[in-house]
Amino acid sequence: MKVLKNVCEWFSTILGFFGRLAIFALIIAMLYEVVARYAFGAPTLWSFDISYMLNGSIFLLGSAYSLQEDAHVRIDFLSQKFSMRWQQILNGLVYLLIMTPIASAFTWVAGTKALKAFTTGEVEHVSPWVPLVWPFYAIIALGLLAFTLQFVVEALKYLSGNKNPGATEPELAELEN
Repeated sequence: MKVLKNVCEWFSTILGFFGRLAIFALIIAMLYEVVARYAFGAPTLWSFDISYMLNGSIFLLGSAYSLQEDAHVRIDFLSQKFSMRWQQILNGLVYLLIMTPIASAFTWVAGTKALKAFTTGEVEHVSPWVPLVWPFYAIIALGLLAFTLQFVVEALKYLSGNKNPGATEPELAELEN
């Protein structure tokens, strides 16, 4: 289990890093578009496509890392009335039995769509730039795969009692000292 946890969390961290890089790529692309459009009167064909592709990529590349770091919204006004152990069990079971299958289904659909787009050479027909869409679809599938694996890891942490709902690692370290 330790190896699975380490591999999945490493994968989530790496994708989170690439998500941060994609933020900078988006900023540069949009700055270039603004300067090209307003300073030189020459708007780009690709700026709209790059903006939605990078926005979607940023969201999905960072999702598993966000789950790993507990940087997501938690609505626990009912479950906080339970004992800590019951909260751990509830979180673990919801992650394992509800969220993992849902994320797995999305991963399967995204992976299938990415493979089909790659094999057929699918392009974005609405765009004047007409980019290939399989790289974007592949990033979606990769981000969803990491998200699915991170759900499994988080569920195992809760069920084993190694993680408390709503407590981040720095908070836990402070409590131990």
